[in-house]
Amino acid sequence: MEGKALGQGSIAGKGAPRNTASLIQYAQSHFDAAHFQGLMAIYGRPLADRAVALTHDRGRRVVDFVRCSYLGLDNHPQIVAGAVEAMKEYGTLHWSCARTRLNFSILGDLEAALSELFDARVITYTTVLAANMGALPLIASGHLTGGVKPLMVFDRLAHATLAFHKGTIAAETRVETIAHNDLEALEMLCRTNGSVAFVCDGVYSMGGSADLARLRRLQERYGLFLYIDDAHGVSIFGKHGEGFARSQMSGPLGERTIVAASLGKGFGASGGLIMLGTARQEELFRRFAVAHAFSASLNVAAIGAARASQQLHLTEELTELQQRLRSRTALFDSLVPTEQQGSPLPIRTVEIGDEMTAIGAARALLDRGFYTSAIFFPTVPRGRAGLRLCPTAGHSEDDIRGLGIAIQDVLKEISAR
Repeated sequence: MEGKALGQGSIAGKGAPRNTASLIQYAQSHFDAAHFQGLMAIYGRPLADRAVALTHDRGRRVVDFVRCSYLGLDNHPQIVAGAVEAMKEYGTLHWSCARTRLNFSILGDLEAALSELFDARVITYTTVLAANMGALPLIASGHLTGGVKPLMVFDRLAHATLAFHKGTIAAETRVETIAHNDLEALEMLCRTNGSVAFVCDGVYSMGGSADLARLRRLQERYGLFLYIDDAHGVSIFGKHGEGFARSQMSGPLGERTIVAASLGKGFGASGGLIMLGTARQEELFRRFAVAHAFSASLNVAAIGAARASQQLHLTEELTELQQRLRSRTALFDSLVPTEQQGSPLPIRTVEIGDEMTAIGAARALLDRGFYTSAIFFPTVPRGRAGLRLCPTAGHSEDDIRGLGIAIQDVLKEISAR
């Protein structure tokens, strides 16, 4: 694993080789503790709104702040009905066939509808990971950058499903990593290299976002190629839920921007997608992207759910849910101070520091009826463990207030030790 985040203005190359053995050695005890405390790999059944019944704890009801269904759509009756109706219509769940051979006609309908919704050429995948796995080697090959293999530059905090592919990409072209949102370093690389592709998140999973306005200026000035994973930004921004990134880009995407997004999370269904700007890009992806050429599509239930969500994204209900999300997040901010306070993004992190203390805090919250994520290395840097929280439009004001008061109590208990 890479070491600590780089300092402002610094540039790193490929860095040290992956050291999975060292990662496991350091983090094993923390994972053991989190599992022992009943915080990881638990099972349950969904209840109304954001509540879950814990199977291992005699069905005890807890309010969940872990799921990234920011608009509360993952149990929306219309989306559930879409999955069921598609299953009934097609009488099968899955075709075990590469997409270059045979596809469900309903999948073609979904991709056409999503292309219209997002004003792009959309290809769907079973996961965002699969979308990234297919996209990044194609970009590195130079086929999307005028035949010139680009220098592939990663933001230091790019999601693990992006960073994991650095080794594969390095077999195609040179790979660099820069400090988080260090656009001065990125511009220096643009000045000294004929072709550069930048890989980043739109909304980062631990909070914060890319500076899209500055990235677009670098694109205009240097021809920078942008690959933006906006899994956490889709649906919660834009008139039709285009996402954090796409909603800031008027007109066609063009030849130098690709946006990946989730059909889960804010969208409330299942799967992933990429938004492309040209017919040539779409042709290359459908023929040569690994997860498209050598794997199967979304299953019928997921397609039906996504189709129903796409239709919901054209209604006023989407705007109402977006506004409710902002209201719930603002309420949380009034109760619990975090580094993300006041941000329109829905992810909040409470830094505690010590890993075992953070795990104990998450357990104390679970005892009070609130399930939250204890975060520690490698999810966050060593010594910066804490809690990750996802207020959503599906939470009631009482849910938010209850969590806020519980966090206040737990933090007071920690500080009193």
